[in-house]
Amino acid sequence: MKILVTGADGFIGSHLTEKLVRDGHDVRAFTYYNSFNSNGWLDHCSEDTKGNFEIFSGDIRDPFGVKKSAKDCEVIFHLAALIAIPYSYHSPSTYIDTNVNGTLNVLEAAKSNNISLVVHTSTSEVYGTAKYVPIDESHPLVGQSPYSASKIAADQLAYSYYSSFDLPLVIARPFNTYGPRQSARAVIPTIISQIASGKKKLKLGSVSPTRDFNYVDDTVLGFLSMLGATSYHGEVFNIGSNYEISILETIEMIMEIMNVNVEIVSEDIRIRPKNSEVERLWSNNAKIKELLNWSPNYAGLAGFREGLSKTVDWFSQPSNLKSYKSDEYNL
Repeated sequence: MKILVTGADGFIGSHLTEKLVRDGHDVRAFTYYNSFNSNGWLDHCSEDTKGNFEIFSGDIRDPFGVKKSAKDCEVIFHLAALIAIPYSYHSPSTYIDTNVNGTLNVLEAAKSNNISLVVHTSTSEVYGTAKYVPIDESHPLVGQSPYSASKIAADQLAYSYYSSFDLPLVIARPFNTYGPRQSARAVIPTIISQIASGKKKLKLGSVSPTRDFNYVDDTVLGFLSMLGATSYHGEVFNIGSNYEISILETIEMIMEIMNVNVEIVSEDIRIRPKNSEVERLWSNNAKIKELLNWSPNYAGLAGFREGLSKTVDWFSQPSNLKSYKSDEYNL
């Protein structure tokens, strides 16, 4: 199929683009226009996919460019978003512009171009701290940060286009994805990049929250399973491993894999405001398993360890590690 991927230059988007190309799809990769002529992680994609997809440089906040990018496409995977939670405290307006208005532009482009399927990307952060576990798709939505509030708004806007205009749409709600290419604004790359750079003191925020981590290959396959959701328009699907682990336990596992023992130092600047920290996330993945036949390959403790080992191997390569600034706090 002819498929548009917004946010294709990012972490998950670049992996998704590569997988779609390998599966024989005709991919148009929407990347963020910039004066450096950079296509983000697509500039570092694997040799078997390089040059085998179309680049469309633009800005998700521009309705004209977004509409043009969707021309002749059948499917849109909408991943373009601002995702860093600390920066959403700093500049919340940009999250409305990008995550809400950007989503509006994608929905309008899909409607005017008669797109056969839109896969809108949500996030587990919209659930806030779990009120019950594991979290299913009926769990209440709570905006504990400007980021999560903007994603809730985008999700609701996406659903409104399904209910108001019969736009063929599903909502993918991935839990915490990790793996090669992830920004150091996320906790696992923060841990690994500091250790790989030789740091003896690991600077972090709170280590007590729990997360449901998912290796990026599993998340990508979760997105691809949405192509089979033709009977489930308007539905939300969690993409999660159904395995819960704390940040502290994750640190200990990474130290074991990397064969080091470092001191954990808590920095106030890295700690979320008290009522904004999401203390617990644990995905119920029964719906996507039953309806779309997806299940994680990197499941449970053993799967998490395997995914972490692959991530450590990638970050430990000097050519990759040099892209990260382990001495700085990444807002």
